[in-house]
Amino acid sequence: MTDPAVQAELARETSRRRTFAIIAHPDAGKTTLTEKLLLYSGLLRTAGMVKNRKGGKMATSDWMQMEQERGISITSSAMQFEYKGCTINVLDTPGHQDFSEDTYRTLTAADCAIMVLDAAKGVETQTRKLFAVCKLRGIPVLTFVNKCDLPGREPLELMTEVEEVLGIHASAMNWPVGSGKDFVGVVERASRELVLFTSAASGGSQRAEQRRLPLASPEAAAALGDQLAARLREDLEMLEVAGNPFSAEAFAAGQVTPVFFGSARTNFGIEPFYDTFVHLAPPPGARPAKRLSDGGDLHVDPVERPFSAYVFKIQANMDPRHRDALAFVRICSGRFERDLVVKHLHRGAVVRELRLSRPHTLVARDRTTLDVAWPGDVVGLINAGFAIGDTLVSSAVSQQDCFEHAALPAFPPEVFARIAPADLTKRKPFDKGMLQLASEGAVQVLRKYDDRTADPFIAAVGRLQFEVLQYRLRDEYGVETQLSPLPFQCSGWLVGDPATFKPTPGAAVAEDARGRPVVLFTTTWDRQYCFKNNPEHSYVEYA
Repeated sequence: MTDPAVQAELARETSRRRTFAIIAHPDAGKTTLTEKLLLYSGLLRTAGMVKNRKGGKMATSDWMQMEQERGISITSSAMQFEYKGCTINVLDTPGHQDFSEDTYRTLTAADCAIMVLDAAKGVETQTRKLFAVCKLRGIPVLTFVNKCDLPGREPLELMTEVEEVLGIHASAMNWPVGSGKDFVGVVERASRELVLFTSAASGGSQRAEQRRLPLASPEAAAALGDQLAARLREDLEMLEVAGNPFSAEAFAAGQVTPVFFGSARTNFGIEPFYDTFVHLAPPPGARPAKRLSDGGDLHVDPVERPFSAYVFKIQANMDPRHRDALAFVRICSGRFERDLVVKHLHRGAVVRELRLSRPHTLVARDRTTLDVAWPGDVVGLINAGFAIGDTLVSSAVSQQDCFEHAALPAFPPEVFARIAPADLTKRKPFDKGMLQLASEGAVQVLRKYDDRTADPFIAAVGRLQFEVLQYRLRDEYGVETQLSPLPFQCSGWLVGDPATFKPTPGAAVAEDARGRPVVLFTTTWDRQYCFKNNPEHSYVEYA
C-alpha cells in the first residue's frame, strides 16, 4: 500500500505544476514572451531579444546556431523553473509551418497553451492550424495579444476575429490603455485596477516599473487625462454589455479563451498576465492510454497511478561537447527518482527494462542533473534507444497491468527529395547522421515499396526542414550533401492490400520507417484519380 505521506506529497507537487506550450504564427513574439517569463521568474537578469541586430544577447530558448542566425524557432525547447509558488514547464514551439509536425508532437505534452497574436495582424494562418490541434486534443487556450506598443487594430475587432475565425468565445481579462506609442498600461477588469507601466531599460531587457491605482480614483483620472479616460470608460462599458463572461469551467472545457493585452518587447502587461496564468492554467490531469493485455482504454491519473511517461521529442547534439542524443520525456503519473528502473514499451510491446541514471532538467542547451520529478515535468534522458512515442512505466507494474500512452500523431509529408553525401568518403558519418536525424522526426525516410534494396529518399512537411537537415549534417557530422527534389507534392497512408493497388503514372508506393505503405502523388488531382481507379483502397492523412 502506498505511504499516505508519499501520496500527499505527490498530490501537492502535481498541483503546483503548470506545463504549457506557446503557439503563434512566425514573428508574433512567442519566443520573446518566453524570455520574459524567465526574466520575471528571476532566472535571467536581463532578457535577450530574438532578433538582435547589434550583436547582443540572443533568445535563451533558441539554442541552435541556425535559429539564432535567422531569429526563428526551429526546434521545440523545454525549460523548467519556479514562478511564484508554481513549477513551470514551458514548451517553446516552432511557429514556422514547415516545422508544424514538431509542434504538433510537442502539444501532446502540454496541459494548456498560450496563443500569441500580433495586435496588427490578428489570427494568422499558422495560428489557426495550431489552435485546431489544441481544440482537437481538448487543450485549454489563453490568448495574449502582443505588440500593443506598435500601431495595431482595435482590441474589439481582434476579439471578434478570434471568435469568428477560431470558433471560441473570447473574454477580455484586461484592457489596453492607449495604443501604439501611447500604450501606457492595462486595466484589470476583475479588480478594477489601472496598472501603469514605465519602461526600465531599452529593449525590455529588465522588468518594467508598474504602478497600481483604483480605476475610480482621482489619481487614475489625473494619470490618464480626460480624452484617454473617456475612451477607456466607453470601451469598458461596451465590454460589460456585449462581452463574454469568463468562467473557469468554460475555459477548462475549451469553450472560452481568456484574452490579455500587452507588449512582450517593453514588458508592459507581462507580469499581470503571468500572475493570472498560474492561477488559471490547469495542473496535470488524467491522460489516455491503452492496456497492453487487451487493448482496453485507460485514463492514467497522475496521482493514483505508478510512474509513467512518454517520449515526445528526441534531439541530438544539443551539446557539441557530448555529441549525444537527448530524449524529452513528459511525466504523466507517479514520482520519478534518479536510478528508477522502468519498463520500456515500444509499439505495443515491452522491449526491455532499464535504469534511468542520467536525468536532466533543461534551459535551452544547459543541463542540470535532477534527482526527483513529478507529473507534468519534462525530463531529458540521455537517449539509449528510445523512439518518439515510446512509453516508460515503473518496473513494479506487472506485465498484465502494463499500459501504453496514446500514440503521437504523424502527418503526411508534402515535399520529397533524394539526398547523398557530396564526398563519397563521408558515407559513414552521413549514414550515422541520417539515422539519428530520422529518429528525431526531423525528416521521414521512405523506401520504394517494390524495391527495398534501392536507396531511400527523404520526405518532410515543409521545404525548410530539408535546409535544416543539410545544415545539421554539415555542422554536426561534417558532411556536405547534395539534394535532388522529387516531383511529388502530397501523400497519404494506404488503406488496403498494397499488392493489389495499381498506382497511376503520376503516383508511387513507398514504405515508411514503420513498414506502412505510403502513396505519393504529383498533384491532388492525381490522388483523386488514382483512388477512383482503386475503389477497394483508400488513404488516411494522419496515422
